[in-house]
Amino acid sequence: MTTPKTFGRAALNSLALSSLLPLALLISAQAQADCPRGALDTLFCDEDGDMVADLPADESEWANPDTLIFAYTPVEDPAIYSDIWQPFIDHLQEVTERNVRFFAVQSNSAQVEAMRSGRLHIAGFSTGPTPFAVNLAGAVPFALMGSDDGQFGYTLQVYTHVDSGIDDLEDLRGKRVAHTSPTSNSGNLAPRALFPELGIVPDEDYEVVYSGSHDQSMLGVVARDYDAAPVASEVVERMAARGLYDPDEVKIIYETDAFPTTSYNYAHNLHPDLVEKIKEAFFTFDFEGTALGDEFEGVDKFIPINYQEHWEVIRTIQAANDVRYTREDLEQE
Repeated sequence: MTTPKTFGRAALNSLALSSLLPLALLISAQAQADCPRGALDTLFCDEDGDMVADLPADESEWANPDTLIFAYTPVEDPAIYSDIWQPFIDHLQEVTERNVRFFAVQSNSAQVEAMRSGRLHIAGFSTGPTPFAVNLAGAVPFALMGSDDGQFGYTLQVYTHVDSGIDDLEDLRGKRVAHTSPTSNSGNLAPRALFPELGIVPDEDYEVVYSGSHDQSMLGVVARDYDAAPVASEVVERMAARGLYDPDEVKIIYETDAFPTTSYNYAHNLHPDLVEKIKEAFFTFDFEGTALGDEFEGVDKFIPINYQEHWEVIRTIQAANDVRYTREDLEQE
């Protein structure tokens, strides 16, 4: 069996040609169909009302690739995460009996577009972009990282420098605050939905500067390029564990209850037998003693979830921000 390795863009496009034809047939068959779809793109149908794209009714449109492409969320250093994910890639390859390639994505929009076009089969989408992936790309969320007792999630934390003189959200008035990107939940949408109820309105009471990522927001706070930043707790915890910043140089002035974390998804048109093997690989993976387990401290396993239930709070936050699940809105990041 071929040894898994990071998959470059040119090689990805070449390899994926075989999966584009089934997608083209899917577009032709379903785009003109008069079917229930809710917020889903016209490429998809949702007959059962679970808010995710149905498997195509025509079996000839089911994708069953010999090589599976897997992508994790955009991160500051994709090469590091390629190595971190390798134990899981090996396990996924063994269980599915397919070659598996790790695809390093550069942005949320590129990741969503890759699945929409049939070039990406399995993916971890960040919390905020998950509804875009569901509605634009036919992604089907089925798992999250969690603990043995079923707990999962992360919080929105607002950090500032320990010597900033900022002690609560009210002190952000007139300050320069780093948000991550327009589609980010904790880095932008949740603050815009939640902060006004607490008496502070982004863009009105403080200047919003988009940093591009949670990593850059946090490093900017440490360097005092920004007065404060709302970030995802799980990201900054991993940064601290890798020694990327000194926790003693910053402090938290606000924190929410937990949100769902990165969702793990399969493309809706994958063959059902392959989907079962993918799920088996996720739910039988043992984090203990692996690089993935070391990176995601406190995580013991993948736990099953469904989009309709577990992303309700995120959809509510996005609705409060008048988010539309369009390619144009996604590309604004």
